[in-house]
Amino acid sequence: MKPLFRDTVAVLFVLFLAIPMPAQKKTADMRLKTVVIDPGHGGKDAGCISRDKKTYEKTITLDIGKRLAQKIAAEYPDVEVKMTRTEDVFVELENRAVFANKAGADLFISIHVNSVEKGTAANGYSIHCLGQSARKGNDLYSKNLDLVKRENSVIMLEDNYETTYQGFDPSDPQSSIIFSLMQNAHLGNSLSFAEDVAQAMGSFPIKNSRGVSQDPFWVLWRTAMPSVLVEVGFITNPGDLSIMRSEKGRDGIATNLFNAFRTFKKRYDSSMALKKEEPALAVREPETKQETVPEERKEEVSEEVNDGPLYGVQILATTKKMDEKDPFFAGYKPVMIQSGKIYKYVIATSRSLKEVKAKHKKIQSKFPDNFIVKIEDGKTTPVR
Repeated sequence: MKPLFRDTVAVLFVLFLAIPMPAQKKTADMRLKTVVIDPGHGGKDAGCISRDKKTYEKTITLDIGKRLAQKIAAEYPDVEVKMTRTEDVFVELENRAVFANKAGADLFISIHVNSVEKGTAANGYSIHCLGQSARKGNDLYSKNLDLVKRENSVIMLEDNYETTYQGFDPSDPQSSIIFSLMQNAHLGNSLSFAEDVAQAMGSFPIKNSRGVSQDPFWVLWRTAMPSVLVEVGFITNPGDLSIMRSEKGRDGIATNLFNAFRTFKKRYDSSMALKKEEPALAVREPETKQETVPEERKEEVSEEVNDGPLYGVQILATTKKMDEKDPFFAGYKPVMIQSGKIYKYVIATSRSLKEVKAKHKKIQSKFPDNFIVKIEDGKTTPVR
């Protein structure tokens, strides 16, 4: 490892540990209570600019952000809706994340507009979560790297950015690759919401979907809650631009994002309620004879996913289909459950819930973001 890269990794890891965590919620109410909406750019940072120089990204994102906030507040008066900016002001990238963390947000939605340097053909919306790109044969050095570098480069407009970001250079792949070494503790929920957005955006008003991907955006890495960055369209495409310039188009985009929020909140609240259930309401442990079985044999049994209920520890949910021998799994043989475009990975599987619970503590030391699940009919459900 080169000295410069090693130093960068060390410094950014320290920054990762210093991320302000959101306030702990009372166990009596684990519903989605706070959402932070982040209209990209602002003030001296115009973001992308249309070819005729008449429309700025910062204006589009603020308008859509305000509309989204109003829609959420109108239907969910018990949800606290906060915005990183409500007017045309410059907000430092780091402070957007800090704002969300201090607010104790349950969800962070960052709104942006895409562009290309040459041509006008590129069009459509895309949704991004933290991580390395999930596309086969793609990595941090290609495809979305230009987009990532552009969105991260806002830090160059900040005063004393060298001190704030400890040498992070948005144009340097050595700095960006650190994001692939860190796992977002909320990646599963981030990917779920990203899928909700992809479904809600549909074919109106922006028709083309560029899909969901995982990419190393600084603002997503620094937020301590499920976080998604949405590029709502291309300001360099005449069709997309015409839609984003119209009030009907911007309201349509905001409505789509609201519908995604509604879907996510319903699922989030239900999952939190399930986690609070009393043990008596949990899935009953099947009666199995506790024999001493070699570990290798247990793993063989665990592959039979559809032969009755199976229990295990879910450690990862991602759009990337991973090799079971990937070092990430630390020697465990995972069971992969596909749900739409999401791949869920479960380890330490067994027919005995008691056995899985016994292994859980050891697994937790290696995979902090995990929970016990029941696998049945090709689906996973959390088990207390």
